[in-house]
Amino acid sequence: MNALEEFRLVAYEDVRIFKEKTKRWHDRLIKPKEFHEGDKVLLYKSRLILFPKKFKSRWTGPYVVKHVSPYGAIEIQNMDGTESFKVNGHRLKPYLAGGVAQQSSSIKIN
Repeated sequence: MNALEEFRLVAYEDVRIFKEKTKRWHDRLIKPKEFHEGDKVLLYKSRLILFPKKFKSRWTGPYVVKHVSPYGAIEIQNMDGTESFKVNGHRLKPYLAGGVAQQSSSIKIN
């Protein structure tokens, strides 16, 4: 009976070590989001849609950051400055302006 109890304790310890390593690996990959006044951002649409369109983007914008509160609330406004509202910072992502450069390549076939 002691051998079974000892085997169980060793298994618990191994699981704890594995979870700690996995958490360190995961936390290392997370990049913090920092927004500053004047940055352009996209807003995630989280509304329930009865008939979702598969390829329709769930991000709207761009918006401009008007004010950043200390605990994650961010005030954003339209690009034209007509509408302003506060949202949680987790619903935003940076807007990367600029188009995609088109590259052309050709292969000569004999």
